[in-house]
Amino acid sequence: MLNYFNYFTEIEQRFQQRRGSLLMLSTLDWALIETWRDAGIPLEAVLRGIDQAFDKYDERQRRAPRGARKVNGLAWCAQAVMEATEEMKEAAIGASKQPQEEQDSGFEGESVARYLESNAGILADAKLTAPADAVAAEVATRLRALAAEMRATAGGNMEQLDRTLTVLEEKLFAGLMTAAPEAELTGLREQAARELAPYRSRMQAVQIRQVEQQFLQKRMLEARNLPRLSLFYMTHDL
Repeated sequence: MLNYFNYFTEIEQRFQQRRGSLLMLSTLDWALIETWRDAGIPLEAVLRGIDQAFDKYDERQRRAPRGARKVNGLAWCAQAVMEATEEMKEAAIGASKQPQEEQDSGFEGESVARYLESNAGILADAKLTAPADAVAAEVATRLRALAAEMRATAGGNMEQLDRTLTVLEEKLFAGLMTAAPEAELTGLREQAARELAPYRSRMQAVQIRQVEQQFLQKRMLEARNLPRLSLFYMTHDL
């Protein structure tokens, strides 16, 4: 399992560092990071891609400082990230696999159980319309059951658990989509299209679709104050 608690923050910090300002990442940027994470792209590849993109940008700016536009979104680095990923894959071909030391996953059973219960409580208390309300109640019940299993077994298979949480989140999102007003969905898709427009030439079609989907999901959850369920969103203070 790509167990990067700092996957998002490392990418944000590197982008801000190379850009030279504390530009807050947009919802679209976070959606793009999620597609990279879900695709299993290593953090190293993303950071390398950001560096390579800005190295090229800095070189162009030195040659023609007045003609270089300011980088205003992480999607500007998308093509370089894909290239860096392919470079890493090619470099690994033919290399012998080295034994990896077991590392502490950072997931403790009790902390995970509290995280699951916290999200269950939020979902149970959410004021949603049908059929999203019934789906949220079902997911909340399942999260509490998973929390009980974590305590009973003093931990468990975190990779399997996160797959289950992903399925539950997809069910929740499907319920939200069904219950959402047409105007809301249309507005969000139009917003995603506008924000993606400057970067479409740098992204593959499948990546664009993934980012649009992640964008829509993130904004709908935020609008209803609902949590993400994946363990990647678990903080260490639980």
